[in-house]
Parts: sequence; C-alpha cells; structure tokens
Amino acid sequence: MTRANSAPEAAATLVDPMRPEPFEVRQVKRETGDTFTLTLVPVSGARSRPFTPGQFNMVYVFGVGEVPISISGDPARPELLVHTIRAVGATTRALQKLQKGDWVGVRGPFGTSWPVEQAHGQDVILVAGGIGLAPLRPALYHILLHRALYGRVVLLYGARTPRDILYARELREWRGRFDIEVEVTVDRATVEWQGGVGVVTKLIQRAPFDPMSAMAMICGPEVMIRFAAVALERRGVATERIFVSVERNMKCGVGLCGHCQLGPFFVCRDGPVFAHDRLRPFFGLREV
Repeated sequence: MTRANSAPEAAATLVDPMRPEPFEVRQVKRETGDTFTLTLVPVSGARSRPFTPGQFNMVYVFGVGEVPISISGDPARPELLVHTIRAVGATTRALQKLQKGDWVGVRGPFGTSWPVEQAHGQDVILVAGGIGLAPLRPALYHILLHRALYGRVVLLYGARTPRDILYARELREWRGRFDIEVEVTVDRATVEWQGGVGVVTKLIQRAPFDPMSAMAMICGPEVMIRFAAVALERRGVATERIFVSVERNMKCGVGLCGHCQLGPFFVCRDGPVFAHDRLRPFFGLREV
C-alpha cells in the first residue's frame, strides 16, 4: 500500500460506521422509468467518500429509513458521490422524490471491491444485467483510465427492453472507442430497436477474449449471474477468475445484524464482491 492511499483509509477508520453523515443532493437524473441517479456532495463538516470499485454505501432518508446502494460513480472523483437507484420500496421511492438541495445521510463505503488491480495484463470481461451495470461502472471507469494496463476489455450488457437500458449515452460513447468491445442486447425488442435480442449470456459465446488469460466480473439478477458464470466456464474461464457482486438482504452494512447471511458469509462484510468459486455452492438455496 502506498502512503498516498493509506491516508484516506486511516481517516475512514476514525469515523463511526453506524453514524450517517449529511450529504446534499447536487443532481437528480432520471435514467429509466423506475431508475434514477443521485449525485451527492458532502455538507460542510462531512468528509468525502474515497472508495474502490464495487463498494456500497448505506443511504439514509431522514424519517423514512436507509438502504444499501452500490456506488456507481468515478473512483477518481470521490468528491462526487454517485448512486444509481431503482425505486422498488418505501426508502428508494423517497430517494426518488428528492430534489437538488435536499439532504440525505450516508454511511460507508463498505464491502469488498472488484479485482481491477489483480486483472492487470489480462483480458477483462464485464457482464451486466439491468441495473447491474451500475455497480460495474466504477470498475469500467478505472479500467479505461488505466487502459494500457489491461488486455482486451469487453462489456456485455442486457436489459429487458430498449427503454430499460441504463446509461444509454455512455454506452454509445464506449461503443465509439477502439479500445473496448461493447455489446448490448434486450429481452424484448421494439420496432425501432436495431440491436441484439436475447439474453445477455448468449453474448459470451462469441465475445472476443482469451479464456486462458481473462478475468470476468458479473453483476445482475442472481439467475443471470449463475448462467453467465456457466457460460464463461464453458468458454474456458477458470471459476476462481470469475467474480460476482451479490447484494442480497443487506441491512446494517457492518455484519452485525446477520440479515444478509449467505451460507458462512455476511454479504455486507465479506462481499458484495465474491470470487464465484467461494459463492457457487450457496446460489439458489432459499434457506441460506
């Protein structure tokens, strides 16, 4: 660890992980019909939130509650805390109603991160389904910032319909680059859609990467993660080189309440990013 990296981490240990700090809403951006992005900045006296790709925060709406949300912004710009959120419950719907200038509470960052440094010199495959692109976006930002350190970079993204595609403008920009391969598919096409149709896992079969020198990162619904991991293994990617993000039932963020226990793991403490070989025995088991 370099001295430059140790200072933010040392400062973070001095903050009570159970106490939210105030952040102000800088921007609210609608992404899809039920998904939006909040950009937050520290209120005077609060600290910025340096993070590594894959980590999450607990975001608190005063008088309503808090929810775990993966950080979806650029790790090179920690002064802007970015969260892309789908409105599916009381707290996330309250977050959706926030306007510029409103305040929220933030705890974190928590959890493990994508192995972006471990992947140096290797091909990198990112497989995302739906809002699963949001937790992967910081990893992609990091990889593109340090592009010379990696081999081929492939992003495979699937959405339910064209209207559900996340970060559509950025996807177009990434597709316009010559140093990354981007494929987008939808489950159900509309008349105007000219892209691929079908589940995202089918894109793995023809994606341009060397399975003997590749590291994969997957985020999306658990059923998609399972099938994507199988498809990658069939291509020859070793299971210990496949990493997944699982945000199941997290509640406290620090491994105290046990709500997110998955087999021997607490997702908030031991994850949300796991090597697939560690987690595979517990996928699909409702009782764990």
